[in-house]
Amino acid sequence: MSTDQPAAPRRPAVAITVSDRSSAGRREDTSGALLLAALQDQGYDVTSTVVVPDGVESVAEALRGAVDSGARLVVSTGGTGMGLRDLTPEGTRLVITRENPGMAEHLRREGTRHTPFAAVSRGVVGVVDWPAERGVGGTLVINLPGRPSAVEEGMEIIGPLLPHVLSQICGGDH
Repeated sequence: MSTDQPAAPRRPAVAITVSDRSSAGRREDTSGALLLAALQDQGYDVTSTVVVPDGVESVAEALRGAVDSGARLVVSTGGTGMGLRDLTPEGTRLVITRENPGMAEHLRREGTRHTPFAAVSRGVVGVVDWPAERGVGGTLVINLPGRPSAVEEGMEIIGPLLPHVLSQICGGDH
């Protein structure tokens, strides 16, 4: 009799940092490193980390690449504020199929327990449904603010929901 347990299902994820300064090498990507660690701590196999400049198309292109790579979860950090170049939500909306405002509002609401500035985040959460020929499923996309503490707090807030949401996206029951 074998005592080997079946291998846990692979949980591929991609971390994206959206920052003009980090993408140009003028600032260390602290938030991206924290996001990578948080995803790994929660059991996700981070298949890639990407740093892109702020902007609608750069974000959309990075998200499409992550989805095409087979990621089930993509979490971005940065570009969710009110600055002129903070366009991560706009780039995300070009790619997602269905938005989940409840999860985004949950992040903002719980984030305000740490700082009132969480209410300023315009980050979105949504799903990119995969085409039928690819099989059942999709990719969950989450935008987090770029502050390092917002990444840590955001992953603590949203982390407990992820297994259930990802199961539903892949055809699991409610």
